[in-house]
Amino acid sequence: MARVLYFPSGLVPILKTGLLSDNLYKPKKKIMIAYFDCFSGISGDMVLGAFADLGVDMDLVKDKLYRISLTGFDITVNTVCRSGITAKSLQVNLTENKAPSRNYAEIKSLIKKSGLSPFVKEAGLGIFEKIARAEAKIHGTPLEKVHFHEVGGIDSLVDILGAAISMELLGIKKVVSSRIPLGTGFVTCSHGNLPVPAPATLSILKGAPVYGTEIPHELTTPTGAALVSFFAESFGSIPDMLINKIGYGAGKREHKTRPNILRIITGSAALNSEYCQDDEITVIETVIDDMNPEIYGFLMERLFKAGVLDVVWIPAFMKKNRPGTIMQVLCPMELQGAIAALILTETTSSGLRHYTVGRKKLSRRMLKIDTQFGEVEVKAMVDPKGVEQIVPEYEVCKKIATEKNIPIKTVYAIITGSIFESKIL
Repeated sequence: MARVLYFPSGLVPILKTGLLSDNLYKPKKKIMIAYFDCFSGISGDMVLGAFADLGVDMDLVKDKLYRISLTGFDITVNTVCRSGITAKSLQVNLTENKAPSRNYAEIKSLIKKSGLSPFVKEAGLGIFEKIARAEAKIHGTPLEKVHFHEVGGIDSLVDILGAAISMELLGIKKVVSSRIPLGTGFVTCSHGNLPVPAPATLSILKGAPVYGTEIPHELTTPTGAALVSFFAESFGSIPDMLINKIGYGAGKREHKTRPNILRIITGSAALNSEYCQDDEITVIETVIDDMNPEIYGFLMERLFKAGVLDVVWIPAFMKKNRPGTIMQVLCPMELQGAIAALILTETTSSGLRHYTVGRKKLSRRMLKIDTQFGEVEVKAMVDPKGVEQIVPEYEVCKKIATEKNIPIKTVYAIITGSIFESKIL
């Protein structure tokens, strides 16, 4: 992977002898992607069933789980048919009359003391923490004392840790998910009859795109919600990828309107998008021709503070040849309602448009380098050809230029020179 720097005057390749090692030009290993297609929801056994259909040896998963003193269970995998589609139905069977009941503190201790890999440990702890925090808030229980019933028994320990083990065995490095469907009705649990979607499921899915259905059953369980919200980097349509395998994990019920299965598609990033991330955002637009121009600056500050990704003012000529401004706001999908309300409150607009768009983002990371101004942050981005571009940050340069009372172009030049000398090369 080559590296280049942005100078104030343009783009300059780093070709100086000694600055680049040969390893930087070797092609990177393709990233293994998994796409969770949750058209009928998601549960722990559906995830593990799909991984079994992808070829994960469940006997190997069992062996790894036995090593953490998790016994008294067996895993069976059967082939079933849902609406004409063959899928794997996974069942966790208890081999002891009474399985031990654990609270969150005990589960956390069990995972930390285990011989599982760092990845599986981190995933298991993170997923159980998501569930525990949701249950603690809903039922008014201290976090460590949250008692796991439906989601804390052996079956869910197997589902959660088994899913993490399966991802590691398959070499999956990135997960993208579809939107999550929710059912209706009521579900019976240890707390009594609860509405569907269950309160814990809704709490866990905060920030994830969901949609309602008329199916009178629980489509997405707390365990399934925790798995997808922890692993998924983004939600939307299938990313650009070279498909390798497709696995189907079956739910326990039959639905009249759709096959009750979870589809997991695995593959590698397409060549032209290996260094890109795919997601979806909301674009909100309105056109204004009768507002005090002083308000625009105030509104932009409010919008960025509220969490939008970008704000653009576009000059326009409107009816009766009046000059106006097209306001275009990019924001995360979950903020659409709040941002729309803010715009309609703060402007003279009486209506707006909003629509969902897909986007591609270059892989990026923040680096810290030593300069004559002290330690400063710079941004590194990798383009679709694998070339890493190291860019001084404007806000950092602006702050230094203001404090030192020197031209900002001088600050850019000095920081760029420091990048040349930095060990990051």
